[in-house]
Amino acid sequence: MENYKIIFQDIYKSFGDKAVLQGLNLSIRRGETLVILGRSGCGKSVSLKILLGLLYPDRGKVYLDGEEITGMSEKKLVEVRKKIGMLFQGSALFDSLTVGENVAFALAEHSNRTADEIAEIVDNNLKFVEMEGTVNLMPSELSGGMKKRVALARAMAYQPEILLYDEPTTGLDPITATTINALIRKTQREYGVTSIVVTHELDSGFSVADRAAVMESGRILEIGTIAEIKGSTNEFVRTFIAGAK
Repeated sequence: MENYKIIFQDIYKSFGDKAVLQGLNLSIRRGETLVILGRSGCGKSVSLKILLGLLYPDRGKVYLDGEEITGMSEKKLVEVRKKIGMLFQGSALFDSLTVGENVAFALAEHSNRTADEIAEIVDNNLKFVEMEGTVNLMPSELSGGMKKRVALARAMAYQPEILLYDEPTTGLDPITATTINALIRKTQREYGVTSIVVTHELDSGFSVADRAAVMESGRILEIGTIAEIKGSTNEFVRTFIAGAK
């Protein structure tokens, strides 16, 4: 277990009569970028919400750094969440706040850092995502790709050990998507974060993955290197890869 940062162990989750996760088992190594590939509705995003403690599994356990986090009190989960940054599918910036205020939000609300310290972190993070000079802009003044970059700067504010990406390139043009993918790799390389990327876009997923997992009907069908996934003998995996090209 010590080689793994995150472990999902036999996770089940249903919403009413709809079973979403049906025995999810998945282990993510420290410092790797694991990409979860699968069709919409297969349970990818629900898995991230369970890791964040936003949803509770009906059955099963989640471990972070060897500690079980399922069933933790909200107070303890707050501390766990400080280790995790999240890039949401729609960026989820606060429309009424400037770029700088968005990036600073969590630090201003949940840390004891001074205003000058927070301003320095904001400037450094915006520079990292190549968005320097935008601190006073409003989200409405940004393109979709720029919003994604600001959202990544915000996700990095607490210097998280883990970054979660929910469909990070959906709706972006190919050039902008390539920029976002490069930032995902840059973040891993320079900060050593453990990353989970969920996507249905094969090319995007393969461009950032150390390993990839193909998910269907709430469970992992195949996991391995890109070469291993491409060489899979599983019928669904082969069909998914062929259809996603």
